[in-house]
Amino acid sequence: MTITTDRPSTDLTTELGAHHGKNTGAAAIVGIGTATSGVSYTQRELLDLFRITDPRVRSVFLNSAIERRHLTVPPLDADGVCLPEPQGELLAKHKRLALDMGARAVRSCLDDSGLDVSDIDYLCCVTTTGFLTPGLSALLIREMGILPRTSRVDVVGMGCNAGLNALNAVAGWAVANPGKVAVLLCVEACSAAYVIDSSMRTAVVNSLFGDGAAAIALVADTPDTAYGPADLPAVPGSPRLIGFASHLITDAIDAMRYDWDDDQAKFSFYLDPEIPYVVGANAEQVVDRLLSGAGLRRSEISHWLVHSGGKKVIDAVRVNLGLTRHDLRHTTGVLRDQGNVSSGSFLFSYERLLRERVTQAGDYGVLMTMGPGSTIETALAQW
Repeated sequence: MTITTDRPSTDLTTELGAHHGKNTGAAAIVGIGTATSGVSYTQRELLDLFRITDPRVRSVFLNSAIERRHLTVPPLDADGVCLPEPQGELLAKHKRLALDMGARAVRSCLDDSGLDVSDIDYLCCVTTTGFLTPGLSALLIREMGILPRTSRVDVVGMGCNAGLNALNAVAGWAVANPGKVAVLLCVEACSAAYVIDSSMRTAVVNSLFGDGAAAIALVADTPDTAYGPADLPAVPGSPRLIGFASHLITDAIDAMRYDWDDDQAKFSFYLDPEIPYVVGANAEQVVDRLLSGAGLRRSEISHWLVHSGGKKVIDAVRVNLGLTRHDLRHTTGVLRDQGNVSSGSFLFSYERLLRERVTQAGDYGVLMTMGPGSTIETALAQW
């Protein structure tokens, strides 16, 4: 979608409808862009590249419902064996990949919305696969020539749910600053966060994640917006964010975690095998709480954009919420073609939905992410 305006770059105005005819000042998603890194590998190619022969590990990779993932693999020695990457090198890789993918995703997002880097008033960067000080937001402002006056924040270490945690905050900033442009970037260099030790713990993680970045631009209604008919945005295809709901499963707080492995001298991610069942068992209550706040039922939701957490997680959510495979077609499609790209996965699904051109004015959509905490985050959108 493209926003056209004759205004100065610092005073964007978009005309968006009001929920149920009221001027709610909701933030709307007005642009999307994604990027990936390196090369797209099949699961079998990765097994052969890393010379993994254990039949149990190979089975995990080959039965993951993932066909390909974008990764930046380690350099090879003269015999074609992957060289070890110490934690310091992985952190440097994270910085390089995050800046590259992040800048490309943001530029794509701005192109989609008809904006320029000088239009950005607020930048929020989300990542879990590495640590940077100054943060990624500051580095991107310098790298991309974003105006130094731009407000910024970095969300680090929250995991796969973090995209919606950040979206809640960014939407709040947009509403508090109507007419100004806020950009949310989720960038995960999963190639920079791995351990190979022949254990099933690392096999599950290494079979799942891929590199990716996704950026969206948000703008909220201004007080002088000329509203059209109720529930009909004047910018076609721009969904407004009208509610959020969260649920922290405190009994499973250690079920997904990123901790230090003394033997490997690296950070190592852990996924409890019970995670799909834990997430599935708690999905209904948070979704129903989200919808009840708007007086809606699940049957009234036209579009479901769920985090591509893994085959078993997706199946658990689908069964517990009474959804169809068609409802989660973009979730499974992203998993198949990209793997789990962590915090930005749901935005890859959102981009696929827009490409279908099936959304209609008034449609409702639910966005849902799951991650460490253990946490389920949700958002309600209306087109």
